[in-house]
Amino acid sequence: MNVDVLTAVEGMIHVSFRDKALLQRAFVHRSYLNELAENSEALLDNERLEFLGDAVLSYIFSELLYQNFPDMQEGGLTNLRAALVRKETLARIARKLHLGEFLLLGHGEEESGGRTRQATLCATFEALVGAVFLDQGIDVCRDMLLRLFAGELAELRERTDTKDPKSRLQEWAQATLNHTPRYRVVKSIGPDHDKRFITLVQINGEAYGVGDGRSKQEATQKAAAMALYRLQQPADEYVPNPELEAAFGLASLEGTSSHEPGDLSGQD
Repeated sequence: MNVDVLTAVEGMIHVSFRDKALLQRAFVHRSYLNELAENSEALLDNERLEFLGDAVLSYIFSELLYQNFPDMQEGGLTNLRAALVRKETLARIARKLHLGEFLLLGHGEEESGGRTRQATLCATFEALVGAVFLDQGIDVCRDMLLRLFAGELAELRERTDTKDPKSRLQEWAQATLNHTPRYRVVKSIGPDHDKRFITLVQINGEAYGVGDGRSKQEATQKAAAMALYRLQQPADEYVPNPELEAAFGLASLEGTSSHEPGDLSGQD
């Protein structure tokens, strides 16, 4: 890679490298070294940088989410971080930066579409993050990610605004599915002085979430939060939690009528 190419990369990420060789290494695919007839030992591929960058991304986003969502529990923070570091998101950022154009690929990898392959773009972005971290430190790396992920972070803040889960679910369901969620207390457990309620939320007759709490309102909010998470995952990415659902009996309740006794009809 010549100096002009490296300068172009620096301009896109607004980071000036002290060690230009480190920046170049972020774009060296293993296939490129495999096809070099000689002097391949003088170069290193980007896989170690990829390993480091993956960890740096996880740390920085964990820190940012912890600071920006002070009331969110560990499970919610984990879900938000997963949305930020998934392959699709990282590859999308890499495409915006045109990182594929700068990759050093072997002939076979080039011919098979490696320059635009999602996994390759994701790995390249992780390697670039690792290189920035080594050359500039954590603060510069954090600032770069804040710039590059401004849209994604704003979307997360919008999805997790100050409205309670039940209100957010109602707005989302009416706007997206043209149906209003309905809530039912399906079970109460314990004596009167220490009773817990289990609430099911359904939309258009299908069960999407359950929650338990010491009040019907608490159980309703937890059910709405579970439904929001399920519904806002892409269909090919949602991973059910069978242990949680089985514990609440969700599988056996799906498809039951929302008009049985105990129907909260969307009310707390």
